[in-house]
Amino acid sequence: MNQQQNQQQPNMQTTPPQQNHGGHELFDAHEVIAGIISMLDQYQMYEQHIQDPELKDILKRQSAFTTQAYNTIVETFQTGKDPSVPTQSYQMTQNNNVMYGLKPGQPKKPNASVNELSDQGLSAYMLGQTKSLTSLLAMTAAEMTNPVLRRVIADTVPNFIELSYEIFLYQNQKGYYQVPQLTQQDMNQMLNGYTTVPQQGGHLQ
Repeated sequence: MNQQQNQQQPNMQTTPPQQNHGGHELFDAHEVIAGIISMLDQYQMYEQHIQDPELKDILKRQSAFTTQAYNTIVETFQTGKDPSVPTQSYQMTQNNNVMYGLKPGQPKKPNASVNELSDQGLSAYMLGQTKSLTSLLAMTAAEMTNPVLRRVIADTVPNFIELSYEIFLYQNQKGYYQVPQLTQQDMNQMLNGYTTVPQQGGHLQ
């Protein structure tokens, strides 16, 4: 038994970086990469129908950023080493002032044809994709075994949160994504529903 363990140990230590992946991790990585490809492909289709220059600018900037993120992830996945272009940080251009409150509007319904596609709907599709990829990236990062790919995927999560937030802000400022609020009394009650406690084991220095 000990002789078998001694024979297996060197093989485990000399595994090349590009093979430093568990089976489950390979499937997760394929799902992430395929999801990013799907997002980029669908962004190309959306661009043909977008009317608002502001939304088209958001789409183009997000596509360019996501393409670089895709290349970084693929390179890391294939080599198991630090990528030649490290994970970047996505920068929004608009302010983060959220408009609160509800205004009456027409009930929503499915489009009768592709001719009814609107910036409201297209931006909602974009938001749905970035939010679902955010969740997928976070779940996948928690299950990676390769330390470099794990870090690259984890570092990509905040960027997809920013992509989602940018689209939310666009929708909110156009009145597409309305945000209701509680009454001041109910909000205060919720905000004050918890209190802090002394840290166990003493304070961190």
